[in-house]
Amino acid sequence: MKIVMIGAGNLATNLGKALLDSGNDILQVYSRTLRSASALAGLLGGSPVTDFGSISNDADVYIVSVRDNVIADIVPKLCRGREEKVFLHTAGSVPMSLFEGMALHFGVLYPMQTFSKSKLLNFNEIPCFVEGNDDFAFETVNSLAGSISSKVYLLNSEARKHLHLAAVFACNFVNHCYSISSDILAKHDIPFDVMLPLIDETARKVHVMSPKEAQTGPAIRYDQNVIRMQSDMLRNNPLIKQIYEYMSVSIHHTYKSEGE
Repeated sequence: MKIVMIGAGNLATNLGKALLDSGNDILQVYSRTLRSASALAGLLGGSPVTDFGSISNDADVYIVSVRDNVIADIVPKLCRGREEKVFLHTAGSVPMSLFEGMALHFGVLYPMQTFSKSKLLNFNEIPCFVEGNDDFAFETVNSLAGSISSKVYLLNSEARKHLHLAAVFACNFVNHCYSISSDILAKHDIPFDVMLPLIDETARKVHVMSPKEAQTGPAIRYDQNVIRMQSDMLRNNPLIKQIYEYMSVSIHHTYKSEGE
């Protein structure tokens, strides 16, 4: 298929490369800055553009991969004059209905993964969640997703919001905990890489048991002496201290409510 990528960030970079490698033709990459558009266009073989008047009308599909809070501003400009094309966005918490009244065929291609420009991923194992407003849009997005991933799931906009929320806890919040851990260690000249075996084993465990079964630590045991001591150690950082205490309470209540 002929594709125009709208956006040149982390997700757009990884998705664009996967689509190119699966035999699709990336005609253009749009970004607000020529530097970003040119960088991704150079990787994908398309042309960089920085204004909507220069976007080609020859594409089959237009994929919007930008920050959630700017999608609504971009869509009317993008769809105008191209209403019969297929328009997709890649956001976890933005409904498909955003395109209603501006395009005839539209949908969502949401790859659930954490992406960085500097680390291109193999899409084959990345779950992709899709929906379309009609048969033509669904067949298009399902075909695109199937060309890059072996794990494609139909999921409506309401369910996808909950999936995205779950992903924030499983990825973004967990990574922030890594950052907190790194800061604590750095103050005592301990390298963060001593945590890597623990992090890796924690991740491996949930491949073979549920997260609740894998939980360990002072909170699940409700070891009040350790919890109080560690909370007091964070007294100079009230926000992190509060996170520690709320997280400990949440863990304890989860297992107490289940009679463990």
